[in-house]
Amino acid sequence: MRALEGLDTHAPTQIPEPPVSRFLFADTRMAWFWLLLRLYAGYEWFTAGFEKVFGTSINFGSFGEKSSSWIFTSTPGTALQGFVRSALGKAGGDHPSVSGWYAWFLQNVVLPNAGVFAYLIAFGELLVGLGLLVGALTGIAAFFGVVMNFNYLLAGTVSINPLLAIVGLLIMMAWRVAGYYGLDRYLLPLLGTPWWSGSLARRTATKRNSQEPPEQSTAGTAPA
Repeated sequence: MRALEGLDTHAPTQIPEPPVSRFLFADTRMAWFWLLLRLYAGYEWFTAGFEKVFGTSINFGSFGEKSSSWIFTSTPGTALQGFVRSALGKAGGDHPSVSGWYAWFLQNVVLPNAGVFAYLIAFGELLVGLGLLVGALTGIAAFFGVVMNFNYLLAGTVSINPLLAIVGLLIMMAWRVAGYYGLDRYLLPLLGTPWWSGSLARRTATKRNSQEPPEQSTAGTAPA
């Protein structure tokens, strides 16, 4: 107890990041590793989104094969409706693959608005893949990819979603260097973050301050 008497529990403290964590997730010497993971995840997302948008596979194993576009049809959303109905079929039984609350979401939100969700999913996959491939706003792209992975898992579709979710979460943790061999090498210093001003914001602030007229001092003036 005596050892705790002098402890100030109200003092602000911060536990420092372990050196190994800094090396893995914030050191540009590991950027090559994140480039490999990024390209893998980007390829998977981009090819999946491209096929949903244009109805043509660009995957190495099925290049050129035709399928139904999710959006460029007379009835956008038809393919998604089939996917949702298949997921709803997994919500019954003693050991359902789809939870009841998520089945309610699919039934009452997604299914009536299948056309809108088809656009969001198809172009979302395409943009996530493109962002990861070129390394632009990598952390944000990985975040939206993980969101879609978890939605597919909640809908009872396993496939490579667990693997992509793990890769996406790791890329999110390494957002500072994951896009170093890509556009983020220039975008992050330029745009900054909500808690750190980039060069663009600093230049804007400097220009704005230089254009503001200096304040007139009234000290020492006598009243009229």
